[in-house]
Amino acid sequence: MSYLYVTEHGAEINVDGGYFVVKHKDGMLHKVPKETLESVALFGNVSVTTPCIKQFLQKGIAVSYFSPKGAYFGRLESTRHKNIKRLKKQFKKTEDEFFCLELARKIVYAKINNQVVVLRRYDRHRNINIASEISMMKMSMQRLDEVTTIDGLRGFEGIAAKSYFKAISHLIDPKFEFKGRNRMPPKDPFNSLLSLGYTLLMYEIYGEIENKGLSPYAGFFHQDAERHPTLASDLMEEWRAVIVDSVILSLIQGQEISVDCFHKDDETGGVFIDNTGMKIFLNKMENKLRSETGYIQSTYKMSFRKALWHQVNQLTSAIENNDVDMYNPILIR
Repeated sequence: MSYLYVTEHGAEINVDGGYFVVKHKDGMLHKVPKETLESVALFGNVSVTTPCIKQFLQKGIAVSYFSPKGAYFGRLESTRHKNIKRLKKQFKKTEDEFFCLELARKIVYAKINNQVVVLRRYDRHRNINIASEISMMKMSMQRLDEVTTIDGLRGFEGIAAKSYFKAISHLIDPKFEFKGRNRMPPKDPFNSLLSLGYTLLMYEIYGEIENKGLSPYAGFFHQDAERHPTLASDLMEEWRAVIVDSVILSLIQGQEISVDCFHKDDETGGVFIDNTGMKIFLNKMENKLRSETGYIQSTYKMSFRKALWHQVNQLTSAIENNDVDMYNPILIR
């Protein structure tokens, strides 16, 4: 299946026979067969014709709209996956303290475990002492079994995250100076990549949540917030380091992206990626999502994208059957 990303200002998408056609400003055409297109992401001023929109809706192809800098605006999607009975069950489970706590405990444990594994992978050939940071993260993991509240889990997650990003600051190329996580707006190139990657990952999961008839806005771990898809936030936690952070570290350590691909906005003080860097990042991210993983306990390997879908399926089953043990988080090795 095809995932279409359009980043060129002024491009237009229309439909021609059995193809969706992207027309670029220089007149070049890029055709995608209708039967292969799964999803569309538009960055900046890209227009879509009305006949094309109708085809997207009829075929259930979701279209996500982003600013040129990667800020998310919204989605165009059909309503064919709505499931009111399942939604009622989901909302009921969000009020079940035991279900929420045990699901959150699984997610936070997996998130910290995966962060530790990623750190060790990238430290393998650099001989940098990050033992104290890893020790603090493992301590947080060990304490999770003692926690009896969601707030307690958030506390240990925060401690681990602080140590994790401190360790990363020692591992990356000094040109990408990084002194810790910041956002809205990001203040350096590394944070700019993190924000972009996490946004893309969140709305990758968001789409599959809706496909399963659930609401992305009714979560179990993150606090309810206006216009924030808390369930998508919940489910992306165990994948942040596995997908986004790994992609960014690979780009930087492999010198596939340069600090010259970023510029500072004088008005906000934020640092944002340019169109060249955006294309490099989107290509790397898409290749990662298409690559196979054996982390899912299954009889065959699947792509990371299908693994994300698998996790949403597991949560759906857990909600439908009122059994939190049916959700098994991703634990990489």
